[in-house]
Amino acid sequence: MKSGVLIFAYNNEHIDYIKMAEWSAKNIHRHLDLPVCLVSNKPIVSNSFEKVIVIDVNGVDVRHFSDYGETVTWYNGNRSDVYDITPWDKTLVLDADYVVASSQLKMLFDMNQDFIAHKTAYDITGLNDFTGLNNFGRHKMPMWWATVMLFQKNTTSKLIFDSMKMVRDNWRHYLNLYAISNDTYRNDYALSIALGIVNGHDINYPSIPWGLASLTPEHVLTQMDVDKYRVDFLTTDQKPKWIIINQDFHAMGKKHLGDIIVK
Repeated sequence: MKSGVLIFAYNNEHIDYIKMAEWSAKNIHRHLDLPVCLVSNKPIVSNSFEKVIVIDVNGVDVRHFSDYGETVTWYNGNRSDVYDITPWDKTLVLDADYVVASSQLKMLFDMNQDFIAHKTAYDITGLNDFTGLNNFGRHKMPMWWATVMLFQKNTTSKLIFDSMKMVRDNWRHYLNLYAISNDTYRNDYALSIALGIVNGHDINYPSIPWGLASLTPEHVLTQMDVDKYRVDFLTTDQKPKWIIINQDFHAMGKKHLGDIIVK
């Protein structure tokens, strides 16, 4: 069975997601020893990827990025097509801004699950309470994060991604049905709703057995060494503090990660 990693990357006015994906692919090769497939809307010539798939953008939205202080174009609609386009039998889907700094994700390939993703995320500094981010809508439905997903090519996974497409293509209906206040389409919402549909609305679907370590945009990220990062932030009483991390994490703010990649 062929296994590999797949990353979607669509550049916008400020963020070079393709450069992020190239940088991430090097970390993936080093830690996970897996081939990487890039999916984008334009041909890319790069030694960082074993395969490049070019597909048209499905869904264009806008989103405000606080670290840039601007609202930018957001290409976010193709994630649910991953089942149809992946070249692998077992696929690990990662956001371009997910930093692979260890071999921890290898464990997912040994779990023998049809589909698995994170059910909870947390602030790596411990400052921000992610309770509101770990559920969605007026009815506080549990959130499943599309940042890291692993799936096998089988009927269950196909049903999940087909259901995600249904949610994406009928977003206004599901926005109202689940009473979601933010009308911007998100893959996390679509995945959460799809898993509920496929699993008979039982919220006890198998999940990645650790939380999604996340770094929010207001914190400053710098690289100290290979796989070693410093995070500077202000405490609740506005005192400066910093921590050193050497683990996988999701960089929710893109600017600092982009600066690291440029350097």
